[in-house]
Amino acid sequence: MAKPPASAGLRAHLSGAAAEDQAARAYVDLGYELVEQRWRGAAGEIDLILRKGPLLVFAEVKTGPSYEAAVARINPRQMGRVQASAALFLDQQPHGSLSEARLDVVLVFGAGEVEILENAYGQG
Repeated sequence: MAKPPASAGLRAHLSGAAAEDQAARAYVDLGYELVEQRWRGAAGEIDLILRKGPLLVFAEVKTGPSYEAAVARINPRQMGRVQASAALFLDQQPHGSLSEARLDVVLVFGAGEVEILENAYGQG
């Protein structure tokens, strides 16, 4: 498989970073505090980590030209990676795995529409 041109990779990176910024602003507007952006642990990267009171939210940001296209980018392998990374982050917290936490997916699609899917992995 041919490697995409560097400009396509750069465009994808910048688009992803812009979507993460939009998602972070949506959470901040709802009263959350951004704790980490692009946090990297041994299990992989978490796009956003936010806090509201005692609640920690781990958010995976997905983009697409439409809602359906963004949803289609969610896959089980990534869900497992986010869950494993969140567990490692929680291990560093005072209450460890007993911390109040939620795993969200944030869809950024169309002309900058943002939709937060709370507890998207069905746990908690």
